Amino acid sequence: MRETLAGVWKALKRKPLSLAGLGLLGFFGFVAAAAPVLAPPAVNARDAYLIPQDGYSPDPLRPSRAHWFGTTEQQFDLYYGIVWGTRTALRIGVKVVFVSLVLGVLVGGLAGFYGGWTDELLMRLTDVVMALPSIILAVVIVTVRGPGLDNVVLALAAVSWPSYARLVRADVLTVKEREFVLAARALGAGDARILLRHVIPNSIYPVLVVASLNTGAVVLSAAALSFLGLGAPVGYADWGQLISMSRNWILGAAGSPLAYWHTVAIPGLAIFLFVLGWNLLGDAFRDILDPRQK
Repeated sequence: MRETLAGVWKALKRKPLSLAGLGLLGFFGFVAAAAPVLAPPAVNARDAYLIPQDGYSPDPLRPSRAHWFGTTEQQFDLYYGIVWGTRTALRIGVKVVFVSLVLGVLVGGLAGFYGGWTDELLMRLTDVVMALPSIILAVVIVTVRGPGLDNVVLALAAVSWPSYARLVRADVLTVKEREFVLAARALGAGDARILLRHVIPNSIYPVLVVASLNTGAVVLSAAALSFLGLGAPVGYADWGQLISMSRNWILGAAGSPLAYWHTVAIPGLAIFLFVLGWNLLGDAFRDILDPRQK
């Protein structure tokens, strides 16, 4: 185990951009963990994720000592929203990727291992889901079930698993014919043991690379749904919600297009750096885990 970690670290050091991605994600992880210290909730706050509101004025406030990042319209504090929105982004990304990864590995593993009508049935189901535009299907699911982050997670997981299923199936078709699998079957191992102990562990590496790359895309999709009013409720610490509350000021004020630049630029920069960190780390995982890159 120690030798494996040392090899991973050595490979990371050869790619400065990978270290930059790791550093960005480490920074966001620190912000999420230290959110109660960096942006303490009010003593009487019923939910720490609700952004403090200093008034109801439609005009945002520029950055100041009282509000480091300024405010959105209706005086929601941007700094608080960015800090606690980091937790929201990590929670959505991890939940969606985990659920879709489990579903994809299960469907792809069963399809590739058993073949025949099982493969045909599961892969045609996968094709049906992949044939529909993912963001539109997610919008339909959230609209039917109602707005909310839990429904956003469900909708994004429901449209994300097919890509994992196809990848796992392709590798399982190859791995199940290798000597160590045939040897396990000759020794009397059952299908479940062969699939879970031998086939899946040797087929999952490409999927992990895609999962790391997809985490950033998931957060982008969740932000888009929140921007459309289908995600977090108004005032909830979510980056997409922050941009949604500032969309009336994207062009600034009359005669001053940059008057309220902070309302869009700051949450947009947070999303950009978060997604960039996952993409850079995903490239590193591809180089480390994919033997075809060596």
